[in-house]
Amino acid sequence: MPEGPRRPRRGATTIEEVARAAGVSRQTVSNALNAPHRVRPETLERVTAAIRELGYQPDQSARALRSGARRTIGYLAPVDDPLDPNPLMAGFLEALVDAAGEQGLRVLLFRPTPPASDPVAAIDELVAARQVDGLVLADVLSEDARIAHVAGLGLPFVSFGRTAPGQPQHWVDIANDQAMAGVVRHLAALGHRRIGYLGAAEELPWMAARRAGFLAEARRLGLSAVVAERPEVAAVRACLDGPDRPTAFAAGSDLLALDAYEAVRAEGLAVGPGGVAVTGFHDTPLCRHLHPALTSVRLPLRVIAAALVGRLLDQVRGAAVPAAGVELTAELVVRGSSG
Repeated sequence: MPEGPRRPRRGATTIEEVARAAGVSRQTVSNALNAPHRVRPETLERVTAAIRELGYQPDQSARALRSGARRTIGYLAPVDDPLDPNPLMAGFLEALVDAAGEQGLRVLLFRPTPPASDPVAAIDELVAARQVDGLVLADVLSEDARIAHVAGLGLPFVSFGRTAPGQPQHWVDIANDQAMAGVVRHLAALGHRRIGYLGAAEELPWMAARRAGFLAEARRLGLSAVVAERPEVAAVRACLDGPDRPTAFAAGSDLLALDAYEAVRAEGLAVGPGGVAVTGFHDTPLCRHLHPALTSVRLPLRVIAAALVGRLLDQVRGAAVPAAGVELTAELVVRGSSG
């Protein structure tokens, strides 16, 4: 039985052979592997095709020995309950691992070792062990000790969330205020003139931005805005008590939207068209399983993760790093809860 064309044994092909097959220099192949943004798209496509056809597998260990790179990034995982995990951050981690893998990187998760709880000490331990090339931080607060500490160490880092003025602006985030403004415009276009906002009074930066965006857009459109400072079910029911009740609620998260569902129904009203419209934020999987399905703001987690990995790699490689952070647009996914 005749055999088809034999593919080289994985790892047997050299970088020089890839270069010959693609009609480029050895350095161009190296750039395609390590800094694809420096290679013209048509050339990158040709090199990628040659790598795939020849079964070329870069020797990561040899590369690490030559460069001193570990090909590993550390992710300081937020504290969470394994029996009730945060679905947003679980989705972000999935996107981060994929984005790192596309660049030949691993992601090392770490936390302070119990009973210790100081993330700064955990960072120092990881840095002393020389296990990572840089860090990814999330849930960044206005005065975040982790950012100041990592910046002082001179360690490459990026953050999902904005850093304070005067700190390195190595962040990627969504425009939370504009996303919530889009929710207000959506509800106003459906005819709602009195809209409630559900968001805890705590000043988490992203929640503060969503509230500010809600209030600014409601004011611009001449809407009547009601803010539930304590967005528990009882507080939402209080907002619904009386003739001037809101006809819609915009929640700062999908979980807060669940309180709105419960409160609306406890008042004998329906969620959705003909009743009280409800929107959420994050577009977690539960949105699709509610009845009616929840309108929510979807975060572009894969785009966020890719941008974070790209900015971190630029720092590791000593490339020019933009002085400003990256602000991305979120998408409003309309479902039955808002009509």
